[in-house]
Amino acid sequence: MALGDLMVSRFSQSSVSLASNHRYNEDDDDCVSSSAHGDSSIPSRRKDSEATTSSIYGNGTEERDATATATSMAYLPQTIVLREVRHNASEASAPLGTSDGIALAPKWRLKERMKTGCVALVLCLNITVDPPDVIKISPCARIEAWIDPFSMAPPKALEAIGKNLSTQYERWQPRARYKVQLDPTLDEVRKLCLTCRKYAKTERVLFHYNGHGVPKPTANGEIWVFNKHYTQYIPLPISELDSWLKTPSIYVFDCSAARMILNAFAELHDWGSSGSSGSSRDCILLAACDVHETLPQSVEFPADVFTACLTTPIKMALKWFCRRSLLKEIIDESLIDMIPGRQNDRKTLLGELNWIFTAVTDTIAWNVLPHELFQRLFRQDLLVASLFRNFLLAERIMRSANCNPISHPMLPPTHQHHMWDAWDMAAEICLSRLPQLVRDPNTEFEPSPFFTDQLTAFEVWLDHGSELKKPPEQLPIVLQVLLSQCHRYRALVLLGRFLDMGSWAVDQALSVGIFPYVLKLLQTTTNELRQILVFIWTKILALDKSCQIDLVKDGGHTYFIRFLDSLDAIPDQRAMAAFVLSVILDGHRRGQEACLEANLIGVCLGHLELSRPNDSQQEKFLQWLCLCLGKLWEDFTEAQIMGREANAFKKLAPLLSEPQPEVRAAAVFALGTLLDIGFGSSKSSLEDEFDDDEKIRAEEAIIKNLLDVVSDGSPLVRSEVAVALARFAFGHKKHLKLAAASYWKPQSSSLLTSLPSIAKLHEAGNATIVSLHMSPLTRASTESQPVAREARISSSPLSSSGLMHGSPLSDDGIMHDSVSNGAVHQQRLFDNAVYSQCVRSMFALAKDPSPRIASLGRRVLSIIGIEQVVAKPSKTIGRLGEAATTSNTPLAGLSRSSSWFDMHAGNMPLSFRTPPVSPPRTNYLPGLRRVCSLEFRPHLTGSPDSGLADSFLGASGSERSLLPLSTIYNWSCGHFSKPLLSEADDSQEIDTKREEKEKFALEHIAKCQHSSISKLNNNPIANWDTRFETGTKTALLHPFTPIVVAADENERIRVWNYEEGTLLNGFDNHDFPDKGISKLCLVNELDDSLLLVASCDGSVRIWKNYATKGKQKLVTGFSSIQGHKPGARDLNAVVDWQQQSGCLYASGEVSTVSLWDLEKEQLVRSIPSESECGVTALSASQVHGSQLVAGFADGSLRLYDVRSPEPLVLATRPHQKVERVVGLSFQPGLDPSKVVSASQAGDIQFLDLRTSRDTYLTIDAHRGSLTALAVHRHAPIIASGSAKQLIKVFSLEGEQLGRILYYPSFMGQKIGSVSCLAFHPYQVLLAAGAVDSLVSVYTHDNSPAR
Repeated sequence: MALGDLMVSRFSQSSVSLASNHRYNEDDDDCVSSSAHGDSSIPSRRKDSEATTSSIYGNGTEERDATATATSMAYLPQTIVLREVRHNASEASAPLGTSDGIALAPKWRLKERMKTGCVALVLCLNITVDPPDVIKISPCARIEAWIDPFSMAPPKALEAIGKNLSTQYERWQPRARYKVQLDPTLDEVRKLCLTCRKYAKTERVLFHYNGHGVPKPTANGEIWVFNKHYTQYIPLPISELDSWLKTPSIYVFDCSAARMILNAFAELHDWGSSGSSGSSRDCILLAACDVHETLPQSVEFPADVFTACLTTPIKMALKWFCRRSLLKEIIDESLIDMIPGRQNDRKTLLGELNWIFTAVTDTIAWNVLPHELFQRLFRQDLLVASLFRNFLLAERIMRSANCNPISHPMLPPTHQHHMWDAWDMAAEICLSRLPQLVRDPNTEFEPSPFFTDQLTAFEVWLDHGSELKKPPEQLPIVLQVLLSQCHRYRALVLLGRFLDMGSWAVDQALSVGIFPYVLKLLQTTTNELRQILVFIWTKILALDKSCQIDLVKDGGHTYFIRFLDSLDAIPDQRAMAAFVLSVILDGHRRGQEACLEANLIGVCLGHLELSRPNDSQQEKFLQWLCLCLGKLWEDFTEAQIMGREANAFKKLAPLLSEPQPEVRAAAVFALGTLLDIGFGSSKSSLEDEFDDDEKIRAEEAIIKNLLDVVSDGSPLVRSEVAVALARFAFGHKKHLKLAAASYWKPQSSSLLTSLPSIAKLHEAGNATIVSLHMSPLTRASTESQPVAREARISSSPLSSSGLMHGSPLSDDGIMHDSVSNGAVHQQRLFDNAVYSQCVRSMFALAKDPSPRIASLGRRVLSIIGIEQVVAKPSKTIGRLGEAATTSNTPLAGLSRSSSWFDMHAGNMPLSFRTPPVSPPRTNYLPGLRRVCSLEFRPHLTGSPDSGLADSFLGASGSERSLLPLSTIYNWSCGHFSKPLLSEADDSQEIDTKREEKEKFALEHIAKCQHSSISKLNNNPIANWDTRFETGTKTALLHPFTPIVVAADENERIRVWNYEEGTLLNGFDNHDFPDKGISKLCLVNELDDSLLLVASCDGSVRIWKNYATKGKQKLVTGFSSIQGHKPGARDLNAVVDWQQQSGCLYASGEVSTVSLWDLEKEQLVRSIPSESECGVTALSASQVHGSQLVAGFADGSLRLYDVRSPEPLVLATRPHQKVERVVGLSFQPGLDPSKVVSASQAGDIQFLDLRTSRDTYLTIDAHRGSLTALAVHRHAPIIASGSAKQLIKVFSLEGEQLGRILYYPSFMGQKIGSVSCLAFHPYQVLLAAGAVDSLVSVYTHDNSPAR
């Protein structure tokens, strides 16, 4: 398979794997998990389970073996949820949008590009006259610039040498100005230098000095020139030369003892003390040899061998190699001068040699130099780069003649680098073909295998390399190969694989100089390169957003728009193109304008229309289409107008029901950016407000769509809804404030009758203010006359005039607010119901189960002038009112409170005022179980999680800084920074751990099913004082570790190891407890389990690392039920989790049962309960993935099948007394129709819902005091608890197996009534909690002693 096809296949595979997070065995279709609505796997599973039901309790070995498969299938569900990237980070600590966007990595960019503008060539040869300090051998090297100076008259020879040297330099920098001085005087050199600097201006000047006809440099670093009559050598101090040429400059000194000059420069600029980088002057030096060395005089070298290496490297390298090769006997060296081709034509022999030489020297430099030095010497200036590549050759050749070239900056030795072997091989192949090519110029050119071999080496590294290993040395060669059409595709594919290894790889590729090459390739029209180029640009922009400027400047955005619009690419690849375009648009107005002109809106909306609903292959593509549109519309009015004209909101609305939360969040983001914030567009007249009816209709449709997802199950979606509502609030402040005032006005009468409505507690001299009973209680002041307004507030909270006058709940308050907003007698932009629903949604967000969303919600309220008052546990006041257990007072169940505050007109920071309060009445204090203090936050930006810009408190007071920022775009960008072509390598370890747990579970399930349980031991194997002030509300035994988890009414959670007797962890489920926790259960118990905590108010929070002290993290949180029945004071939510389907069922004092798919984090169905009473118990079948039974407050039961359009299967009333169902569960075993139900009256009923509506067994367990029921998941036992300190254990046949009486505790006090019971899933262990703080663990008599 071609590498490109391999990438395509990996993209497609990755998209499939992302679509489903269910584990299954590919060879066993029965193991595929079912969905909430039921799929083809459900009937087969049910059929298998029914077939094995009759033998599940058999004792024969054959029967056990026969049921092993069914047991594994039914009891060990393969579904895994909440394992996406969005769940990895702590939900509570996720960023609120203050990020600056994609992480920038600008180090690879050159600070500035340089160019050598002028070249000064100074030749001091004095042909025929040798300098006095040089003793020449015979024969001696005489060639200068490949010319023999004694082959013609000295003046002509000197002129020819100068002209030839100039030509050799021009090959490397043809656009520079060249000036030659032959045997010059001091004055001529001065004029030459000044002229060059004047012409070059701020560009670099090259000064080349050939001192072969003058003495060596002096110890002071002086070089020699001539007097006018050539009778004396005149010294030229380096300081003067430096003052003439200034900076930037580069010097080449081709003379003996050339390092003397470099030392003089070092002393002049004090390089020794300031490090190797030298002073601030940009000065580069190349010297031919060391202090005590003379230039080679052997005839095998030219006299100017250093210059020959720097200016004609190919010729010099081949001649040097030929003399040391076996080929010297069969090849005439003169043929080297006849190599066919041109240096800049890679399809000729000379061009290919030059290309290979460049690749070899770049590779050597890249691998031995620090990256910053590499960029400065090999990427900043074309001529400097060429000279330093050739300098590496000079070091290799001259070291063979015992000469050591020196440079500044100093380079490490490179003459023995193994890449020279690759060059030698290429040179040898070239020389072997040379005679044939010279004889027959028409011979077909055969490319060298050098680049193919190097790409293979790079591919081998990719197969075995990593960030922790040595980087691939072939990276510069890959860059060079991009220049060749025949190797380009393979090189790009390998480059893509390398970039996919991580941001470090992208940074390395950019540092080596890949950027201009891949930018240039966007101008090609080759179809086969499109996919890999899009992938490469995705990786680059995931690291460095600043490339957006280069792309727009070169018109690169059109390349990606065309690719986005192509239907032949798979969705994941087009998602990458959408990502690239969104980065181009992000905060870049020029990019937005360019993409708007290129019809990006039409392209994106067209693909949204073509997309198929719930298509898992297109999830990532849809997500990035939305984000791309959102970035195009963001703060760009013209694009917003065009989006509304194109009815974009109608095409985005269906995506709000997509199963993937990322798609829904991206759609909310796109809709939110279509809303006009209204900055700088205050409108004072009716005509101005209604100048655009289409805009009003569009915004109303957008808001209605957003309100539909305000209760979405994913915090990712709800946070975007909060951001969008904040944008809406800015444009509709006054209408929302009026709606809020009207919304709370009808509650005034109940406020006046509540006693007390406001209380003030004094403790240790500190005032702790508590707002009570009505939640949230709000008040708002007008924007006019703040001082007079404050004076009107009475000190008595019970006074009608004091509480109501001047508040939004009073008539004059609304009138004043209307006047100040200029809204009296004006028609509203939207219907009143829309504004009221917005306000309700804002308050719902402010009380969100996710702390991050709640913080965002409070910021939205602050925009319309409502300041949330945050209730926090008081740490200084003790356990006040412990003796009281009643909760009938207004103080009991204190959760949250809000207050209205005044917002100044204009864009100044909020100003909040607190009304005076009266002392509390002491008879209400005993009901306060947990004293809370209310913390006023006048400046929301002070908190670290505010998500608001710091400029809110600045002098400018910009309104814009109040807006919370969206997080979905920055968060989504992180996907492309991670490997896309390779899968995580930890799956094997995960599978091994799961197999161990499955084996443990199956062994213990068999023991539970077939062991005889005669009696439960009355003495607990463990007692745990939880120190809960309000008793244990619910408990849970971990299936694989000796851990018990318990929670109380104040939603404190504590985790205890009952074997070691140690507390492992303790934390608060949230800061505003209401009625306690109704259920604890484990999600993904066969993998890394998560703790699902369901509160009585309907909130569901899911934690990971819950058993590690201080490491618990909130994975997700949502409100499982919304609203309640008329007249119901509390929701009293009940839930049950079904791992097999990945669904959570929730109900309570509501008329429906909500079915949540936790994989989608979405409410997938609301099933009518078809009862006037509230649901008090829920149980989902762990065998049949679609069955659910609900118990009601009147003692009735209802069985539902969630697959059916008419889900109610059966309704019955097994309990004769009208008492609520306390406990409810399917019976152990594989029979999906047998149910156990217990009512508060004390009777336990056994039903077979498939055969009859009547009970087949009744147990009168307790008389009017049953408080808890537990049914073992696999063993045929149940347990019930009583308010009379009694636990009874029964078999499924009704036989009483145990009777546990609570004994006096260690302090001599009688333990309270049983509040919760929980069996271990795979062992016969029972955890019991009471209304006091004790939790006990019991086991049966036959169990081994612990």
